[in-house]
Amino acid sequence: MVNISTEWLQSVEAFKDVPVGQLQWLAENSEPKTLQPGDFMFKTGDPLNATYILISGRLRLYYLQNNDPVEITVMEAGTISGYLPFSRGHKATIYSEAIEETQLMCFPIEKIDAMIHTQFELTQALVHVMTNRVRDYTTMMRQNEKMMALGKLSAGLAHELNNPAAAIVRSASSLRKHLQLMPDTFQKVMAIQMTPEDVVFVKDKMFSILKSTDRPKLTMMERGEKEDDMADWLDDHNVANSMEIAENFVEFGFTIDVLEEFKTHMSPGSLSAVLNWLDKNLITERMVLDIEEASARIVKLVGSVKTFTHMDQSHDKRLTDIHEGIRNTLNIMEYKLRKGHVQLVENYDTSLPPVSIMIGEMNQVWTNLIDNAVDAMQGRENSILEIKTEKDGTCVKVSVIDNGPGIPENIQSRIFDPFFTTKEIGKGTGLGLDISNQIVRQHHGNIKVNSAPGKTQFSVSIPVH
Repeated sequence: MVNISTEWLQSVEAFKDVPVGQLQWLAENSEPKTLQPGDFMFKTGDPLNATYILISGRLRLYYLQNNDPVEITVMEAGTISGYLPFSRGHKATIYSEAIEETQLMCFPIEKIDAMIHTQFELTQALVHVMTNRVRDYTTMMRQNEKMMALGKLSAGLAHELNNPAAAIVRSASSLRKHLQLMPDTFQKVMAIQMTPEDVVFVKDKMFSILKSTDRPKLTMMERGEKEDDMADWLDDHNVANSMEIAENFVEFGFTIDVLEEFKTHMSPGSLSAVLNWLDKNLITERMVLDIEEASARIVKLVGSVKTFTHMDQSHDKRLTDIHEGIRNTLNIMEYKLRKGHVQLVENYDTSLPPVSIMIGEMNQVWTNLIDNAVDAMQGRENSILEIKTEKDGTCVKVSVIDNGPGIPENIQSRIFDPFFTTKEIGKGTGLGLDISNQIVRQHHGNIKVNSAPGKTQFSVSIPVH
């Protein structure tokens, strides 16, 4: 057991400038305490009734996330913990457990007032410990908040990128198999006799169909009826693969009249070979289009991520269209909206002037507000998220509105407080709105909330100039 002397106390970094007499006073007014491995100095919710100075041994500090311990740090000899002067925290928010036999010096909270009035340098040293502790804890929790946000975005992006990537792989594999069948169709076409004029007709018709963007939007019933009628016509004219051709031709906007045109330009024996060859070309076109659309989706998502994080730019303010960051945020969070069956309503005033903002930081604000809104509507039928932009005097105003249960009136004044959260343990740190509020204030703007059951509106106003 270590002998607690003023010389030992002076070896503690926090006490190195405290007069010996005041350290002697601290030692005389403190009580010794010994913890065995597995004993707790305090648990979450316990009252903090003393200042603890770790003399020997080690203590593990941790909190529970989804009932699993998440280690914060290990306290070594010379560490000061527990209640500190002028602290507003009177209850423990974490666990402190002895790893080995640990000796403590406990200064009771009842004597704090006497110390403040008579031991100035000692009080100053302990206040300095408190400010360092708050700074370190805030930094750690901010990092945790960022990692949780990154985890949510990563999960959403994984799903969003997986769909188009899988579509590319699937379409490329089908296309390869499909192209292997093309020689058989080509051989049948080459075996028939067609005039140069008929060849030109088939070529021009095929390219006009491929270039056409005016394709009918049909219901399932309408599509089924058209496919059946076309399949009947093909069967009547002895065209092989009639059902497959009918499905594909209807998708590309073919009609019976178009088939009649083909009929007039070729002999009955050549109609099947030409239409099957045309069908194979249309299938190839469709597969290429699927690959192109899936690739464009991936490019769009990667571009959204790059712009969202603003990874290729400095953190200086830049003039930008406020809608660009909102759209990029929604692109990245599309999976979460779809998973929550949330209907998105975008009500933008596109005539708004550009604003000077730190793009990456403001994207973090949009993410926090949208993420909170979606979480608030979780499990609710007919969830509606509205993003609205408008001019508000000399400001651009962005509102995120949800039709969730609302924020209880008795806690509305606390939602921007650091570490305050209504989410379950492990789902939020209580820093999202605090960070958002600080970012908006950096832009000389403000965040306001108006909440009632069925409608919660967070409004961010940023000055144009």
